[in-house]
Amino acid sequence: MKIELFTFCDFAQENSGKLTIVGTFDTIISRSFPCIHPLLSVVIRIRFDIWEFAQHSFRIETRDLDGEMSIDPIIGNVSVQGTGNASAASHLVFAISKLKFLRSGVVNFVLYIDDKELSSIPLYIRKA
Repeated sequence: MKIELFTFCDFAQENSGKLTIVGTFDTIISRSFPCIHPLLSVVIRIRFDIWEFAQHSFRIETRDLDGEMSIDPIIGNVSVQGTGNASAASHLVFAISKLKFLRSGVVNFVLYIDDKELSSIPLYIRKA
């Protein structure tokens, strides 16, 4: 399996295998702390080879530089089925509202598939 896309954005939607992403970013800027970001979406596109077609568990954890979690883990399953091709893509799309940040820094979003760390991306929190 390969990660084809892992990003933050203002809005995302998956509809019949098509992915719509609006306003991708990696930095949130706030004038003061603590701050609350009203809404962000996390979008992941994973490509599975034919021998990986099955049900897979996933987990997304967030950790700051001190190892503290920002939100509870996002946990679920993805069922991968092919349509006669040698690979298939699956989309994970999550909207997170009222995400609170106590200070500037970085929060890493870490993706686990079948309890193995597959990828991570940073979300930078900066003061204006």
